Amino acid sequence: MIDVHMHILFGVDDGPKTIEETMRLLEIAQAEGITDIISTSHAMHPQYNVEAKEVRNQVRLLNDKIADSGSGITLHSGQEVRLVADLVEKVKEKRVLTMADSRYLLLELPSGNVPNYTTSMISKLLAEGITPVIAHPERNRGIAEKPERLERLVRAGALAQITGGSVAGAFGKNIQNLSFQLIEANLIHLYGSDAHNTTVRPPLFAMGLDVLEKKLGGYADLLLENNRWVLDDEYVTILEPEILSKQKKWFFF
Repeated sequence: MIDVHMHILFGVDDGPKTIEETMRLLEIAQAEGITDIISTSHAMHPQYNVEAKEVRNQVRLLNDKIADSGSGITLHSGQEVRLVADLVEKVKEKRVLTMADSRYLLLELPSGNVPNYTTSMISKLLAEGITPVIAHPERNRGIAEKPERLERLVRAGALAQITGGSVAGAFGKNIQNLSFQLIEANLIHLYGSDAHNTTVRPPLFAMGLDVLEKKLGGYADLLLENNRWVLDDEYVTILEPEILSKQKKWFFF
């Protein structure tokens, strides 16, 4: 299985602090059945901006360590890129990394809202051959207040990635309920752990999948298959989204 969102690099953002912690996190990932991880350290975040060169250098270092350990996991370069006004320019200058050097870019919105220019940025990225993937939309307050905001982004051409911990209930019942509302509306396309460490933010990849399989069956297989398509730089499966604005009930924080 492929985890498309994990903060696995050490000493660069709010992920592992030491290489030893990184290796312990990799052991957990292996135990959960993960074979490939897209490393997604923060870029253009107000607190963290891990340079693309640092990502590539550390991914090479860690892959060598992994080969020596015999765990069988492969790391791939990527970043969780914060939405900024000059993002297209940064993409053109190759100052930010796509997911495993594919056409897909993991895009992080501010936690409290969906900026007005998000849709236009999606269009600009698509014009450059880049498909934005909205990271953990279920944890965005603006989307929680009006889930149709994610629907508009998806209809504009973006994809969206749900977090295993959200599905498993680790962030609370409201976020778990919203996660399933978005999934059932066909607004979620990829699945990742967004793990940061072995204690407060462990992977919960397998736990989330178990909950998802019990509730929605084959949808878990669809998300995992799409994860593979991202890694292979192929087109993912996109189901027609529901019109959320016609629904009556929302889940709030």
